[in-house]
Amino acid sequence: MGKIKNRWIALYVENEVGVLAKVSGLFSAKSYNLQSLTVGTTEHEDISRMTICVSSDDITFEQIKKQLNTMVEVIKVMDLTDVPIHMKEILFAKIKDITPEEQTKVFHIIEVFAASGGHIRAIDIGEKDMILESALTERRNNELAALLRKTFKRIDIVRGGAVAIEAISTSCR
Repeated sequence: MGKIKNRWIALYVENEVGVLAKVSGLFSAKSYNLQSLTVGTTEHEDISRMTICVSSDDITFEQIKKQLNTMVEVIKVMDLTDVPIHMKEILFAKIKDITPEEQTKVFHIIEVFAASGGHIRAIDIGEKDMILESALTERRNNELAALLRKTFKRIDIVRGGAVAIEAISTSCR
């Protein structure tokens, strides 16, 4: 068996009721380790694009792609694993019961992550609570979540799946 690693697939599918259930059902029926699945409509209202991350070895990944290609609702399967792409994941963090000094720490964290090319901002601020919105890579969101957990006592973190698009230049990932 080969090395297990995260692999990325983009699917163009018919935008119909039940397609998401069929695709996700394929993964659960075969006990594939689905890491992330994000779906949204494209520039064509009748077509959706799914971005899927699966943790698998080479042989299993080839089986997944073949099985997806046999589904009637699937228009196109694209392997993004080794392709230059732009990818971001959304993360919301609610930091609760913070002091004014801790609020200053939050803004410093925002500055540091934004300075490294990240899209992060405070989107809601109350007397003792703040909500951050972060659109970073999965790795950077992992780092942000770890730092917030370490720095603050009461936080809620909500994450969405990643979305990706093929790069125009070859210098991206």
